[in-house]
Amino acid sequence: MSDDDLAIEPIWGLPERLPEDETILWQGQPDWWALARESLAFNWVAGYFIVLFLWRMIAASDTMPVLQAAVASSFFLVLGAVVCALLLFTAFIQARAAAYTVTNKRVTLRIGAALSMTLNLPYTWIGNARLDLRKSGSGTIAFELMGTTRFSYLLCWPHVRPWRMARTEPAFRCIPEAAKVAQIIADAAETRVSEPKLTRIADDALAAE
Repeated sequence: MSDDDLAIEPIWGLPERLPEDETILWQGQPDWWALARESLAFNWVAGYFIVLFLWRMIAASDTMPVLQAAVASSFFLVLGAVVCALLLFTAFIQARAAAYTVTNKRVTLRIGAALSMTLNLPYTWIGNARLDLRKSGSGTIAFELMGTTRFSYLLCWPHVRPWRMARTEPAFRCIPEAAKVAQIIADAAETRVSEPKLTRIADDALAAE
């Protein structure tokens, strides 16, 4: 996605300017390398083609020298390199096209490499936020939604909690300093949900009391 495609955004990652009482607390994007490993199974795919190469080479070494068998089996390495390159390219594009935003009222995901869309999740919609933290400090924060709110798993992928298809959980995937971001969300959600809701009562209703 080119920068021109997002030129209409008044604020990076948001489709419109925020109200005066709403402020941005954090913005970020997925780490593309972590996204390739976790959402696209890069390590597993690479390992699969290496195993195919070794299996074919060992089988062929019964009828030819080992070096010749390795050359004859190198097709699997070439094919694997092409597939892995496509996975890395996909992860890079998906990460670059995504923008995650946390405000004092909601979390927002602008996602989609080919077709961009924005998900606005007010804290009152979120029943639970699940943090999947890695040793590197990066991690995924998935949002379990309450009520009848539904999003398409396929349209949101890979910005979702894996394999939760019946009730899709949008997610901040593979973000750096995930624990810090999770704490920002927790504090903002607690403040937002605990705010009293004021309802204006008509003057005649007050007089009747």
